[in-house]
Amino acid sequence: MEPSWRTRIAGLTAHITGSTPGSDASTSYAQEGVVAVSAAVQKALRDGSPVVALESTIISHGMPFPQNLQTARDVEAVIRANGATPATIAVLGGVPTVGLTDVQLHSLAQKGLEVRKTSRRDLPYVMAHKLDGSTTVSATMLLAARAGIRVFVTGGIGGVHRGGESTMDISADLTELGRTPVVVVCAGPKSLLDIPRTLEYLETQGVCVASYGTNEFPAFFTPRSGCMAPARVDSPGEAAAMIRGSLQLGLGSGMVIGVPIPSQFVPAGARIEKAIQTALKEATSKGISGNDLTPFLLDRIRDLTGGASLTANIHLIKNNASVGARIAVALSKLR
Repeated sequence: MEPSWRTRIAGLTAHITGSTPGSDASTSYAQEGVVAVSAAVQKALRDGSPVVALESTIISHGMPFPQNLQTARDVEAVIRANGATPATIAVLGGVPTVGLTDVQLHSLAQKGLEVRKTSRRDLPYVMAHKLDGSTTVSATMLLAARAGIRVFVTGGIGGVHRGGESTMDISADLTELGRTPVVVVCAGPKSLLDIPRTLEYLETQGVCVASYGTNEFPAFFTPRSGCMAPARVDSPGEAAAMIRGSLQLGLGSGMVIGVPIPSQFVPAGARIEKAIQTALKEATSKGISGNDLTPFLLDRIRDLTGGASLTANIHLIKNNASVGARIAVALSKLR
């Protein structure tokens, strides 16, 4: 059995004087190692209340301002409305921070691409140079686990890129899922990825993958990937029971719960998929790859669809937040 997270959180006694960079003056933080945890998140964890982690790359790199700020606020509101405490995670002035204030959310949203996109590998550099960093899925998982948070909501996970069998371009999200006990509630891998190989890689990593309310694993903008999910859950309680089993066994790996995009946005899926194919061809012709690829594709897809992809993306994330919060509530009752 893993150490009690209540015991871990009880050890958060070294308070930071004042506040973290860009925070509200009245906000206090506690430190677990080098990770700053907001007072609200600390209290929720200490009390055994449900907490849901949120990434910050979607704020700085996923959407334009001010839609990114409003979406961040709305997603946190959805989580609160479903009975959990939101904990948006970022690196602020070199300090990994769990639980951002509205001032900090606004700062990240306004700075946008100026904020360094931060994966697990980038954390040491961003911390050493006291930079602001927006955390990806892998970095958010790691920092959430350090704080004792077990449920994390995002839009979609990374995966094996198309042509990955030759380029070895595989997202760090997948290896993080294999070694960090955090559940990622998402809409599946982004549909511009190689989903069959992504699922194979997750199997190799020993990651439990389930679809929520469907047999087919979702593909971000569309509920149909053509791949059957290894498992299916139909309620927050079922998902929570799986999470508890993993924690009881001390598996040490994460879990993916794929939530299909809301049905009213499914008709836009075909249009978005066509735009994805066009954007992929343009990226290849322009020689765009690596960290620059996803922002380019998202911007181009948004242009090609007249904003339809952005609208669908926002509603997709809110839907994931609702499901994730209810899973966190069910898990807190079991624990």
